[in-house]
Amino acid sequence: MLNMILHGSPTDRPPLLIAHGLYGSARNWGVIAKRLSDSRRVVAVDMRNHGDSPWHDAHGYPELAEDLAEVIEHFGAPFDVLGHSMGGKAAMMLALSHPDLVRRLVIADIAPVAYSHSQLPFIEKMRAVDLDTVTRKSEASAQLGELGVEPTLQSFFTQSLDVAGKRWRYNLDALEAEMPKIMGFPNTTARWGGPTLFLTGAASDYVLPEHRAQIRALFPQARFAKIPGAGHWLHADKPREFEANLRAYLDA
Repeated sequence: MLNMILHGSPTDRPPLLIAHGLYGSARNWGVIAKRLSDSRRVVAVDMRNHGDSPWHDAHGYPELAEDLAEVIEHFGAPFDVLGHSMGGKAAMMLALSHPDLVRRLVIADIAPVAYSHSQLPFIEKMRAVDLDTVTRKSEASAQLGELGVEPTLQSFFTQSLDVAGKRWRYNLDALEAEMPKIMGFPNTTARWGGPTLFLTGAASDYVLPEHRAQIRALFPQARFAKIPGAGHWLHADKPREFEANLRAYLDA
């Protein structure tokens, strides 16, 4: 089963499952998860091939959805589910393939479409870091900076660096091999009619007006909201606004 970080105790409200994006981890969501746990249990997971979760060769959305389903079934359904980016696609696939496991769905800054850009350059830059010389995360950040990685992403990536073990907590080989699947989305005729919020950053171009037809074909109850001043990493750019939108929707 996926590695989990639990926040809070069970209450009369459905628990919340948080699925992070590519190169993320459950720990990235610690502050928001802890704050939301004042009214419900929050379960943040490391997705496969990330953090302390198992490594697998396959990294497509049907497999990621089954991982999430296993977690929910372990605790007992239904859950509210929040997914960002890659985790958002996994959460969508979960609702489409296991509709009874999900009560409300929140998709953060991603659409069920194929994207033309690639995240492979970041794998190349992480591999280029000389981990044998690294004794603290700041040294890895400095090397990433020399390779052209912006400061925000330096700190993001190094959260998943095992300094003592001289290794990244990513299965970089599998993520590289499966990148076309990660950037795509499965063809499916399934629909999920439950309440769904597509929450996006106003400064992001990941969810465009032309994506709405495809979104509504799969999620006919979809609603849309934007957070001003936020980009793709909307929960990091505007954490309080992100939290407020999430609370309002889940508690409606």
